[in-house]
Amino acid sequence: MDDTKELSFYEAVGGEETFRRLTRLFYEGVAGDPALRAVYPSKDLGPAEEHLRLFLIQYWGGPATYNELRGHPRLRMRHRHFVIGEAERDAWLRHMRAALDQIGLEPALDAQLWDYLVMAAQSLVNAPAGPGRPDLGLSPS
Repeated sequence: MDDTKELSFYEAVGGEETFRRLTRLFYEGVAGDPALRAVYPSKDLGPAEEHLRLFLIQYWGGPATYNELRGHPRLRMRHRHFVIGEAERDAWLRHMRAALDQIGLEPALDAQLWDYLVMAAQSLVNAPAGPGRPDLGLSPS
């Protein structure tokens, strides 16, 4: 009888503590970025940090606390009232990349998480590029 069990991504990266560190570092970056910080309407980033942490934990195979507290993620619906253009997406990804670099995951796990984050960030873009849209200094010239 083989008792070996394949680890979930959540377990492979170190569980809750890894996602706690990732989201803390990410939101520290957001807090220090006036242009991106303006996208977050609440003065307290704590709830946003918790929501992202719980979502990522659940998505990657950890406890389903996000669903228990908030219901189905419905990412596009939950973000539809925020103006998210390419500049906001790029700034979000820049801070997430910095946070990922700081936690130092194994390269294959880092790549898997990063690919998902890029896809998810792109899926939330809801404002066209062009005149009148802010450029947070991340778009190619």
